[in-house]
Amino acid sequence: MVNKNFVRMFEDSFRMNWELEAFTDYETKYTLTYAQVAEQVEKLHIIFRECGIEKNDKVALIGRNSTHWAVSYIAAITYGAVIVPILQDFHANDVHHILKHSDSKLLFAADYIWDHLDENELGNVRAVFSLTKFKPLTVINAALPVIDENTGAKMELTIEQLTPEAVQERFDRKFKNNFHPDCVRYDYKDNEEIASINYTSGTTGFSKGVMTTGRALASNAEFGHRVRSDKYGKLLFKGDRMVTFLPLAHAYGCAFDFLGNSTCGGHTYFITRIPTPKVLLAAFAEVKPTLILSVPLIIEKIYRKQIQPMIAKPPVSWVLQVPLLNDAVLAQIRQKLVNVFGGEFEEVIIGGAAMNVEVESFFRKIHFPFTIGYGMTETAPLISYRHWSEFKPQSCGQILDNMEVRITDKNGEGVGEIEVRGDNVMLGYYKNEEATKATFTDDGWLRTGDLGYVDNDGDIFIKGRSKTMLLGPNGQNIYPEEIEDKVNNMPFVLESLAIQRDGAIISLVFPDRDALDAAGVKAEDIPAEMEKMRKEVNKQLASYEQIAQVEIRPEEFEKTPKNSIKRYLYK
Repeated sequence: MVNKNFVRMFEDSFRMNWELEAFTDYETKYTLTYAQVAEQVEKLHIIFRECGIEKNDKVALIGRNSTHWAVSYIAAITYGAVIVPILQDFHANDVHHILKHSDSKLLFAADYIWDHLDENELGNVRAVFSLTKFKPLTVINAALPVIDENTGAKMELTIEQLTPEAVQERFDRKFKNNFHPDCVRYDYKDNEEIASINYTSGTTGFSKGVMTTGRALASNAEFGHRVRSDKYGKLLFKGDRMVTFLPLAHAYGCAFDFLGNSTCGGHTYFITRIPTPKVLLAAFAEVKPTLILSVPLIIEKIYRKQIQPMIAKPPVSWVLQVPLLNDAVLAQIRQKLVNVFGGEFEEVIIGGAAMNVEVESFFRKIHFPFTIGYGMTETAPLISYRHWSEFKPQSCGQILDNMEVRITDKNGEGVGEIEVRGDNVMLGYYKNEEATKATFTDDGWLRTGDLGYVDNDGDIFIKGRSKTMLLGPNGQNIYPEEIEDKVNNMPFVLESLAIQRDGAIISLVFPDRDALDAAGVKAEDIPAEMEKMRKEVNKQLASYEQIAQVEIRPEEFEKTPKNSIKRYLYK
């Protein structure tokens, strides 16, 4: 049961943590205290009123993780609007589609993204603001009547009234240089109303906007605040330090790195560029985070770069063969790995995809403090979790106490589809009743699309995915069907399959021999044609979906009686 109102969680955090540091852009060291965040939020509320934004209007947000990204998100939520966070990797066409489909009325965008958007393709967006100093980039619907907050008269929207200087003037007039904690008062918004719409994909054909309530977001944030047990205490504490590198437009990073930490008085450091292992290790060493959230790919890269080379060389490899010396060496390796992550963290929580079995097994062997959780965008995102000291091998943790789980259509081994219900579950997909109906059972359970089983302790074990989603380098959802659809539309392709190897997208292609023959393409020239195809398709894909390589198959894919490719046969 959720105990707190989502909007009130921010209001309370600002008041109680007024002087504490809240957000820092790691590379530039630009830092805001909770008081300064509250002040910037109030200024954005002034902008919202100037633009005629009302409760439950949609405000879109796109850009890299940053303090201004976080402030924009909080401002929309505390105003009573619905935030629409968009992954910054989406193609411009997909961003246009989301803005139109979501009915967004304002857009906050990074400058480098705005440069690639078409002002004529933004739907009902009234104005666009840069995430650099919140300067207005354009007013699109200039004739839209809005109400002057001082005179009550209708007026046209202009860039001049939205500049930082104009907003500062109205802020000073309102608070007379006396902005203090008691000034932070936000209108009430019920937890059962929609707080955000997260798009699970950017393309028109597959795009689904997950309608997440304040209840679901508060439930996830509150989970990190409350005591899990007398032995282990909370996940998040006032003053905690978090290094945020998962994209905040993705539910996983948003829920805990950002929402959970900022509503309990933590300090969040945003990695504002591509989070390579080198960048992350430098940040961990400097910030010394108290909790780390990651996706498997990041952890596996660090393991292969930091640990594998060390244990593969003599004399370490020899010593590991000696039972009496083994424990001492493993303890040294554990400490080295702990130091790599800053040395002061409670645990590393891994989610978003299955973890490599070899890496998981080694981490357990050295007693490294990690655990694996399970969730999805549709549950904002958490479904299950266990503290690392109680984590069961190959599991995804224990079902949360505010969620229920059941397994349907079990096979002989008790494996079936995982279905859940509870506080964290979405309302449905925005303007998509058909998809919503298909995702929920008649009695109200959410079909996860994952296959697995639950043991007697309520721990979830995933055996496979009926959904074929892949995971991008920073936790982005990749839908192979979308890539395949684009590849299959190319002139010399009969059918294809998109798979992932070592984090790279590989396109397995069975060429259209008839079309190649008709075009006079010789057998030795087929690889060159496929390379041309790869480059052409990549122009239509987001950066994290890029096809790294095309493998030409000599024969058709093996198929089911329904003529569907047997995906599990191809890796």
